[in-house]
Amino acid sequence: MSREPLRYDVAGTGSMVVDEIHLAKRILAREEKGLLRADAQGRVVQTLVGGVTLNHLGWARVLGLRTAIFGKQADDANGRLLRAGMERLGIEHHIDRSGSASSFAQVYVDPDGARAIYMARGATGELTPEEISEQHRAVIEHAAIVTTEVSQVPLATARRVLELARAAGATTVLDLDVPLGDAVPALGSEADLYALLSLADVLKPSLAALDGLVAPGSARARARELSEKTGAKLVALTLGAAGSLLFREGEVAISPAASVAVVDTTGAGDAFLGGLLAGLKYGLDLETLARLGNACGAACCEQIGAFPERASSARARVLELYAALGGSELHLAPLAPERESAARAVERFLEIAPRELARAAARVDRKAVSAAAELVLATEAAGGRVHVTGIGKPEHIARYAASLLSSTGTPAAFLHGTEVTHGSVGQLRPGDLVIAISNSGTTEELLSAVEALRRFGAKLVAVTGRSDSPLARAADAVLDVGAVEEGDSLGLAPRASVLAKTLILAALSVELQESKGFTREDYAARHPAGELGKKSSGR
Repeated sequence: MSREPLRYDVAGTGSMVVDEIHLAKRILAREEKGLLRADAQGRVVQTLVGGVTLNHLGWARVLGLRTAIFGKQADDANGRLLRAGMERLGIEHHIDRSGSASSFAQVYVDPDGARAIYMARGATGELTPEEISEQHRAVIEHAAIVTTEVSQVPLATARRVLELARAAGATTVLDLDVPLGDAVPALGSEADLYALLSLADVLKPSLAALDGLVAPGSARARARELSEKTGAKLVALTLGAAGSLLFREGEVAISPAASVAVVDTTGAGDAFLGGLLAGLKYGLDLETLARLGNACGAACCEQIGAFPERASSARARVLELYAALGGSELHLAPLAPERESAARAVERFLEIAPRELARAAARVDRKAVSAAAELVLATEAAGGRVHVTGIGKPEHIARYAASLLSSTGTPAAFLHGTEVTHGSVGQLRPGDLVIAISNSGTTEELLSAVEALRRFGAKLVAVTGRSDSPLARAADAVLDVGAVEEGDSLGLAPRASVLAKTLILAALSVELQESKGFTREDYAARHPAGELGKKSSGR
């Protein structure tokens, strides 16, 4: 009997994780320490949507599938970030928010794209078989394909998912993501694991997960043995730079990897599975199925993080790579309009901005603030003056900082950054001090101004997000706020980074104010008008 019409092409449960991705100079061994690195935008850490199940559903959605995810999270900031990502891509979610904490992972990526991942299962590890039966049965019964994983979900829970899916006539898919020793007993018993494996029509094990399940040997031999041992109709192996191998009822397809510049391999296997799910939906032959999976995996490797942030651009890149691999023409379902509601976007920003501000405060080097203050005081003691400059949004920060410093006992003047090389350097006298603000520390116009200021005999304090930038290297003192996530979907317009730089300049003003013994009466003399004038003078 036909199950059509069904609401979902694919529904899944399992890992849905906030990935905190750290750019490392190398992956450390035991007892080692190492430095992090910054990307071209000066970012050292990025907070992104991720997770084994959510990633493969995301790439399936990119290729036009109607997707849904079900499971457990907490009603916390990480959960809200994840649900916003689902909604932006059009993944329907059925989430119980009663969990202790939404899942997150710490991911360390080296310059070659290799990574190490540490996961906190959180609410995903609390999902029970009873909750699947009572809360999520309807989603399972309305899906053509049902997926789950061996990574974070308890084995007994994943088993219940596939049992219900089998009973409903769905194709069952299992992503075997972790080695046997990590799955048993942490996620459940060995009996549960083998029962779960026997329920999967499609198995995608990691190569590490094959150890202990099948004998060593060629990828072809191992895929065949796993199929025979579990009864899986299709076994999919991702082979890294060697591509992929699919084994289906005696038929084998081996497809090379697409040639791309690898940035981050996190989630490449998840993206491959998303392409595989789409190929199953569209009825592709085995060879074409492998090519589509490889194209998705390669597109994923070109970005930081595993979840596709923009469906239209991700689809365009997948199809480009798929064509390069010799894939035949595809007729994909059209994409729904990409969306993030204004209310959700505001909520996301209001979650991210305070967190980034708190991180910036924690990163502030108190000794560096004191060193900058001492440089200001020494400049004033020698008869020099203070100027503040910046270009673009930092210009507005500079105007505020000059005003704040002036009203709290440190006379300061705004210096127009682009006018410095057109005569405004004459605003200074040799020995004056300039506070120069730039998030990247690489703005060409500002660096030209700094060069002119240095030739004129100015001292320099740099306020930047990159301590290794040209601006920082040119400075006598550096106030480094580190990389800051801006908080909106584009991540381009300065928002949270403006707050972070304002914070560190306000901290500098506090140190100077206290160093000078600046009093309420001093403030009143400088600010006689308005409510602050009344408040400071006691009127």
